[in-house]
Amino acid sequence: MGTTIQTLEHNLDIAEIRRQFPVLNQQVNDKPLVYLDNAATTQKPLAVIDALKNYYQKDNANIHRGIHTLAERATADFEKTRDAVKTFIGAEYREEIIFTKGTTEGINLVAQTWGRANLKEGDEILLSAMEHHSNMVPWQMIAHEKKALIKIIPINDAGELLMDEYEQLLNSRTKLVAVVHASNALGTINPIKQIVQLAHRHGAVVLIDGAQSTSHLDIAVSDWSADFFVFSGHKVYGPTGVGVLYGKRALLEAMPPYQGGGEMIGEVRYDGFTWNELPYKFEAGTPNIADVIALKAALDFIDVLGKQNIRSYENSLLQYAYSKLEHLEGLRFIGTAKEKVSIQSFVFNDIHHQDLGIILDKEGIAIRTGHHCTQPLMGRLAITGTSRASFAVYNTIEEIDRLEAGLKKAIKLFR
Repeated sequence: MGTTIQTLEHNLDIAEIRRQFPVLNQQVNDKPLVYLDNAATTQKPLAVIDALKNYYQKDNANIHRGIHTLAERATADFEKTRDAVKTFIGAEYREEIIFTKGTTEGINLVAQTWGRANLKEGDEILLSAMEHHSNMVPWQMIAHEKKALIKIIPINDAGELLMDEYEQLLNSRTKLVAVVHASNALGTINPIKQIVQLAHRHGAVVLIDGAQSTSHLDIAVSDWSADFFVFSGHKVYGPTGVGVLYGKRALLEAMPPYQGGGEMIGEVRYDGFTWNELPYKFEAGTPNIADVIALKAALDFIDVLGKQNIRSYENSLLQYAYSKLEHLEGLRFIGTAKEKVSIQSFVFNDIHHQDLGIILDKEGIAIRTGHHCTQPLMGRLAITGTSRASFAVYNTIEEIDRLEAGLKKAIKLFR
C-alpha cells in the first residue's frame, strides 16, 4: 500500500499541491496541523484566494447592468464560471446552471418552487435513509404543507441502499426521489444512474445531492438524465457562500421564481411584473460575485490535477487508513460500503466521540465528531454519533500515521 501511495504522490506531486494551501502550514496546539475534516469543508488553494483578492482589488463592480469597464470585466468573469460549471458537471445548456448560496439553498429552491407547484395531497416523496438534514427537512416542510407522504429507502448495515426495496417503493404516486450521491457520514457512493432510470419509469423527478461527490467523482448530469443536481463551492476547494443548482431546462422554465427583486425581472409595472429568462429568473438581487468568480479557479484546480488522479490517490489514502486503524482496540468502522469516497467514520464503545475529538485536537489533528447532520441515520445505526476522518488530495500517509498515534494515545487515556 505504501508503494502505491508513494507512486501516486510522485505523479501528483503532493508536496507541491500542499504548498498551494497556506492554511496547512501552521501549528495547532504547538503541533503541525493535520486537517482531516474535508467532508465538512475543503481548504482553499492560492488560486482561489488570489481570484477573490483580484476581484476586490481590480474589478469590484455590480454585474449584468453596468456599461463601464469594471462592470463588464466582472460580468464576463462571472459568466465564465457558469460555462465552467456546465462543462464540469456535464450539463447540456449554460442556462441550466443557477448560482445559489450552496447545496442547502439549491434544495430549498426546488422544494419551494417545483415542489409547491407540483405536489398535492397523497403524492409520495422518496428519500434515502442516509440523507443529510438539508435533503430531508425541506421535503418534510413541503410535504407537510401539501399533505404529501415521505417514504424512506432503507439501507443495509454496511450503509448501502437496498435497491430491490427502492424499486418496490416506486409507484404511480411517487413524484420525487431525492438522494445523496455520496454520503457525508458513511462515504457510500450510490448508483445514481440506476436510481434515476428506475424513478423515470414511474414518471418521478429526481434530485441528486452532490455536496460530497463533486470533488471526488465524475459528474455527468445529462448522461444520468438527472432532473436536478446541487453542490457547494466550499466542498470543491472553492469559497463558502456559493453553490450551484443544475436543473433540466424544461423543468426550470416551468418553475416559478424563488425570490423577487432585481435581475430576476423582465418588466415591472405598478400592477405586476414579468420575469426574466433562464438562468437569471432564479438569481434575484446582487449575487455573490467574488465567490462565483473564485469558484472557477477551484474547478480549474481540480481539472488540472484530474479527477481520476485525485480519486485514485484519495482511495489509496482511505485504504491505508483502514489498514492502520482496523487493529486498534475497541474501534469499529461505521460505513463499510464497497463503493466509497474518501470518508471513514468510526466509534469506540468506551470513548465518546466528542472526547476523542478534543484529544485529537490537542495533538493538532482536526476530525469531525457528532451526528454529521444525519440524526435519522444515526438512529438507524443505533448510535448517537461517530468520529469521522475525511481525506483530500493534499493529505498524506504521514498524517494518517499521526491519526493512528493520536487514537492510540486516546485509548491509553481511557483504559
